[in-house]
Amino acid sequence: MWETYSAVVRRYPRLLFHEERCMIARAQAGSKSIRNKIVLHHIGFIMWRLRKKIFPEYLKRHGDDILSAAILELYRKVETYNLNYRDRKGVLKPVRFSSYMWKRIDGLAIDYIKREKRGIKRQQPLVRESRNRLLCGQEACVL
Repeated sequence: MWETYSAVVRRYPRLLFHEERCMIARAQAGSKSIRNKIVLHHIGFIMWRLRKKIFPEYLKRHGDDILSAAILELYRKVETYNLNYRDRKGVLKPVRFSSYMWKRIDGLAIDYIKREKRGIKRQQPLVRESRNRLLCGQEACVL
């Protein structure tokens, strides 16, 4: 899957700030084709961010799943992106879409890793019990 998206990244390079904002405005107005283009232009950012944030071991195991979930999240975030973002003083502070997305991508990756860790913790007592049975000479169940 990563190889396929690498080809997409070459076809859809990073957008200029002004182009990105215009496309997001059109996507929020209802253009599905523009929304798809925005997502395609940001797949490279997602891939880079996942490679930077996740250990290679987890990326091998869960990279495709996390990448798929991140792309779906991109579609959702195009709709909620605030083109008129203002700071606390009320001054207009335009922000790149990738800056808006990076924390969500990181959070998505961390959620996947936490879910895997919880799954391993649930299995540990069963493994420990089997090992104890073997040490005591009892027959162990097959897990």
